[in-house]
Amino acid sequence: MALGIAIISLLLLAGKQIEEKFTRNVAGIDMVVGAKGSPLQLILASIYQIDSPTGNISMEEANRLTRSPLVKSTIPLSMGDSYQGYRIVGSNEKYLAHFQAEFATGKVFSKTMEIVIGSKVAKNLNLKIDDVFSSQHGFDKEGQAHKEKQFKVVGILKTTNSVLDQLMITPLESVWAVHEEHHEEEAGKGANVLKLLEDDSVRANSIRPVQEDSKEITSLLVKFRNPVMGMMMARSINQNSTLQTATPAIEINRLFALLGVGVDALKWIALVIIIVSGLSVFVSLYNSLKERKYEMALMLSMGASRTKLFLLLLLEGLIISVIGFVIGIFLSRLGLWIMSKNVEQNFHYDFNVLSLLTEEFYLFLGALLIGLLAAAIPSLGIYNINISKTLADE
Repeated sequence: MALGIAIISLLLLAGKQIEEKFTRNVAGIDMVVGAKGSPLQLILASIYQIDSPTGNISMEEANRLTRSPLVKSTIPLSMGDSYQGYRIVGSNEKYLAHFQAEFATGKVFSKTMEIVIGSKVAKNLNLKIDDVFSSQHGFDKEGQAHKEKQFKVVGILKTTNSVLDQLMITPLESVWAVHEEHHEEEAGKGANVLKLLEDDSVRANSIRPVQEDSKEITSLLVKFRNPVMGMMMARSINQNSTLQTATPAIEINRLFALLGVGVDALKWIALVIIIVSGLSVFVSLYNSLKERKYEMALMLSMGASRTKLFLLLLLEGLIISVIGFVIGIFLSRLGLWIMSKNVEQNFHYDFNVLSLLTEEFYLFLGALLIGLLAAAIPSLGIYNINISKTLADE
């Protein structure tokens, strides 16, 4: 009983948490524009920060899209660096306003290389106002450090229960400055190669140093004045430009549809386990009644009514169901906590242990019903007990 309830409760809790996380982060975003590739990957990377970006797009193209009369607002994002596994995102104040962020301490960035960090980042990395650090290339701790440029923490955000809690936000210019430094290093390496080639009398114009790239961003979060017209615009962008658009609602629904098959299978398994537990309660009480026939006959001979004993056995079945429910709820919370630690370690997302959900009250009623039915059938045997024969046999 406890195992079946634990599985269903855990699925309900995890589903509720995932739905809240996805809904909270995607609110107010009609479309994401980025480099050609997988639309789902673009959504996961740009909105939920749990995948690698599909590439970069020109800032000039992004600005041209922003000036469209159909577009109400845009938020540019530039990614590619991290610190101790937490992503650094280049953007502007609109990104903070999108999540209704409030400052626990400090202020918003006002110049290049200033950075604002989420509550989870500040807590886990023990960062404080005025701390400085160098970013790392890529999204893991093994990336090359950009030691020439250092970020300075100027603000720490309050908890928003969104992806912002796990991010470090800086102006776009900071990301460009760091990457320009990286490009200069690469150009220097190219120059050294050229020098070696010249010394060997090889044509110098066959290899050129790496040139400084034009300003680029990773993606653009778009909100339309009219979502219907926006969909027509998205189709035009996909067909007539080097850009790609992705609609969050469509891609997330597609993701949930893929996950839904496995979740439904687990729910059916949990229901089977609960039904089997009901049969177990039935067998247990049936055998218990056979073993306690003498006890029941003795109680009947001392004045107890058959109805009272019947109700006592029903109560026993209900108590088993209640205990199973309580243990199952405890196991589901324990499972959610373990899941939270694992997910947080890999994606910096966490799940909160919630109070009882409305669906769990229905689950409780279902458990009571199963316990009641399982106890009722063997309990009817009380009405067939022959008092004198049972006492004589014993």
